[in-house]
Amino acid sequence: MCRAYGLAVFPWAPTAMGMLAGCYSHREPPAGDSRAILRGGIYAERVTEPGLQVASRFVALAQEFGLAPVQAALLWVKDQPGITAPIFGPRSVAQLEQVLPVMEMTLDPEFARACDDLVAPGSAIANFHNTSGWMRRWP
Repeated sequence: MCRAYGLAVFPWAPTAMGMLAGCYSHREPPAGDSRAILRGGIYAERVTEPGLQVASRFVALAQEFGLAPVQAALLWVKDQPGITAPIFGPRSVAQLEQVLPVMEMTLDPEFARACDDLVAPGSAIANFHNTSGWMRRWP
C-alpha cells in the first residue's frame, strides 16, 4: 500500500531487539544488560523460544554468507522494496561502526530467498505486533 501511494516506510526493530544480531540465545538466559532484562514487560515478552530458534538459524545463515548477523538483518530490511530506511538504535559507537558498511552493501538474492525460507513473507514468529493479532503465527 505504501509503495502504491508513494509513502515512506521506516521499519522499526530490524534486528528484532537484538535477536537477529545474536544478542540472545535459546540455550542461555538473556544477559543482564539486555532490554528484555532491563525493561522487562513487553520487551521480555518479545523474546520467545520460537523467535530465538529462528534467530539462531538466521545468525548461522548470516555467517554462511560472510556477514555479521546485525549487518545481515539490517541489509535484509534495507533492501526490501519500498523501504526508505530501517530504524536502528545502536547502544554504542562500536555497534554503529559495525552497521555503517550496510549502507554500501546490496542484498544477495540467494540470501534473501534463504531468509524467506526461515520466515515466510507476511508472517511473524516473535510478537513485535502486540496489538495486531492477525500477524501472529506463534503458539
